[in-house]
Amino acid sequence: MIQHNDCIAVGLSGGKDSLALLYCLTKIRGYIEQPFDIKAVTIKLSDTNPDTDYLKKFCENINVEYIVKQTDIEKIVFESREERSPCSLCANLRRGILNDTAKSLGCNKVALGHNKDDAIETFLMCISYEGRLHTFSPVTYLSRKDITVIRPLIYSWEDEIIQFNDKMGITPVKTLCKAAGVTNRQRIKELIEEEALINPNFKYNLFRSFTKGEISRWHEVK
Repeated sequence: MIQHNDCIAVGLSGGKDSLALLYCLTKIRGYIEQPFDIKAVTIKLSDTNPDTDYLKKFCENINVEYIVKQTDIEKIVFESREERSPCSLCANLRRGILNDTAKSLGCNKVALGHNKDDAIETFLMCISYEGRLHTFSPVTYLSRKDITVIRPLIYSWEDEIIQFNDKMGITPVKTLCKAAGVTNRQRIKELIEEEALINPNFKYNLFRSFTKGEISRWHEVK
């Protein structure tokens, strides 16, 4: 995922995954042979969401350049469009702005904090709502943007990331999203957790079903 002289824009939402990802990337710079640069980028959905004061201090403490991109995404999604299922539109807008910001900063890669649980949730969502076998892959080259998206936490379970943050004293920023807890993704997440209580191998088998098959280019991952 990381190569010689990469400049990586880390999407820093303030959630547990993005904070852990940024922290870990700063630490591994001293342990791998390839030199690379890191910039943290927060896409603000509104004037107050998320609260960037803590994130600014977090980046200062780990010596990472911090960039805040102000947007009206929250207003567009909840007021102008009045989306009943706002997550897809919001995610698309955030990704587009993050990629454009990364390019303007001279970055050739964007790092996202998606974890193993996110991958299987997306897999079931694509089956349920789109009728296709798909999820995001660990590495994706976006030819139109000429930028590569990497997901370094993709082999880490959500619980492992929570435990890591607790151990390192990393406190996630509370989400201010109006749709938090009532989304289709949340319902899929709860369905997975409910089935996992009955079948302990359920999440592992879901993950294996696309990592071992020719789905979303996972078979190309070495």
